[in-house]
Amino acid sequence: MDLKKILREVPDFPKEGIVFYDITTILQSPEGLRAAIDQIQDKLQDLDFDYIVGPESRGFIFGVPVAYNMNKGFLPVRKAGKLPYETKSKEYALEYGTATIEMHIDAIQPGSKVVIIDDLLATGGTSKATIELIEELGGEVVQLVYLIELGFLDGRGKLEGYQVDAIMQK
Repeated sequence: MDLKKILREVPDFPKEGIVFYDITTILQSPEGLRAAIDQIQDKLQDLDFDYIVGPESRGFIFGVPVAYNMNKGFLPVRKAGKLPYETKSKEYALEYGTATIEMHIDAIQPGSKVVIIDDLLATGGTSKATIELIEELGGEVVQLVYLIELGFLDGRGKLEGYQVDAIMQK
């Protein structure tokens, strides 16, 4: 299924000049949702890994079903203050300030092989911070998979040295 045909593009959101890629049209379509999950999962078929990490919140949407289907654990990366146990945090730059993400300190065992799944690769800031968290906890990032990549923002450049795949290019 060509997911580009059902992906909604919303011009001038959240501000003028920005095109927002709205995945809700994929999520509300049973065929679209299945195709998105299957296509992400297909990128991982022959890969040896232990966990899927999904950044809040849309990484949860795609990461959990893939983890379930492949009999892997799922590890959430959350915004600061959302996890109940002791955490490790990473601050990263946004175009309009900074943000902080966190993982539980015991989420990853040293030597664990990890895949990151998210909906969108834009500038790469969230992904780079997620990689740094995983590596500081002793994990190894073996692949990153996105539903959509905004190639013109060159987020892939921030992720040099890592295997990066995307289902759709914009």
